[in-house]
Amino acid sequence: MTYTFLQNYWWILVSLLGGLLVALMFVQGANVQLINPRLDGLKKRMILNSTGRKWELTFTTLVTFGGAFFASFPLFYSTSFGGAYWVWVLLLVTFVFQAVSYEFAHKKGNLLGLKAFRLALAANGLLAPFLVGTAVGTFFTGSYFHVNKDAIAYRTSPVISVWDSPLHGLEALGQWHAVLLGLTLVALTIILGALYLIKSVDDHPVRKKMRKVVQLMAIPFLVLFVAWFAILMFRDGFFVEADGVVSLEPNKYLQNLLSMPAVMAMVLAGVTSLVTGLHYGALTKSRRKGFWFAFAGTVLVVMAVFFLAGFNDTAYYPSISNMQSSLTIRNSSSSYFTLLVMFWVSLLIPFVVAYIAYAWYKMDRYGITDREIEKSENKY
Repeated sequence: MTYTFLQNYWWILVSLLGGLLVALMFVQGANVQLINPRLDGLKKRMILNSTGRKWELTFTTLVTFGGAFFASFPLFYSTSFGGAYWVWVLLLVTFVFQAVSYEFAHKKGNLLGLKAFRLALAANGLLAPFLVGTAVGTFFTGSYFHVNKDAIAYRTSPVISVWDSPLHGLEALGQWHAVLLGLTLVALTIILGALYLIKSVDDHPVRKKMRKVVQLMAIPFLVLFVAWFAILMFRDGFFVEADGVVSLEPNKYLQNLLSMPAVMAMVLAGVTSLVTGLHYGALTKSRRKGFWFAFAGTVLVVMAVFFLAGFNDTAYYPSISNMQSSLTIRNSSSSYFTLLVMFWVSLLIPFVVAYIAYAWYKMDRYGITDREIEKSENKY
């Protein structure tokens, strides 16, 4: 089991967690409907209880994704989380607002009122996917930092990674290609949320309105995604030579796609699955197929995006201010021993996934109904 194999293995695993995180953000997308003026209070309560069954899975996946990145590629963690900290702080704050809102939105005598908590959940629904998408977008547009590994020996300031922008991550808002990916994820999660509500809420008016949401959001999402992906295919990328030197290469990501047939197949399968999910959700009366097709398609496409960013001699976290400080799978990973130990631990993942699938099945065995909201005490 070589060092290169372990590095590739952990990039694949991190990519899978990234795909699952984006797909599980259907919770955020569904919560955007809490400010939909066409839904009354009872319908919004049903939506809140439907997403309330799943929000902890999304948050746990976010933490696991960050933890896996930290353990397997610690230099990325120290550079991005320590430098572009405003992005990650804002993301975590929105999730804190989410947790508090679920707990206190319908508590009697809460100081902020129900509308404030619904706005907080909707804000999380819009900001979380936007921030995650924009952050991933910088994998291709680049960020402002430099790395000096020799600094670890400095007694006064042993700081390896230094962020070169005073905005500490917010400068990504000026990189329109990264922002485009953020907007794409917002549209995608709103669609996923609507498809999930069609599946999980046993109420005809809610399903009808959610199908309308899918119909309204399908075209903007497809336009945003196709525009982002087409631009990606023809932009310069960060090529890593055999000696570790990083240089710009025209159409790098198109070459990556053509050089990795398996990734191309993932993109085609993922897009096909997503479009199939849109079809079932917008144009048929199917309750479950739309969500599951779109969920699977999201995981495949996001994984493929991570593969394009990291594999085939590509710097997955390029530096604009100092190109030779760009991070690659090879120069930013943990030691062989650490990756090997974590490899054996990761073999427990299928058992965890099986437990999650079983818990998901039990929670979604019966759909949310208005009767449950009116009579049950176990509700948000």
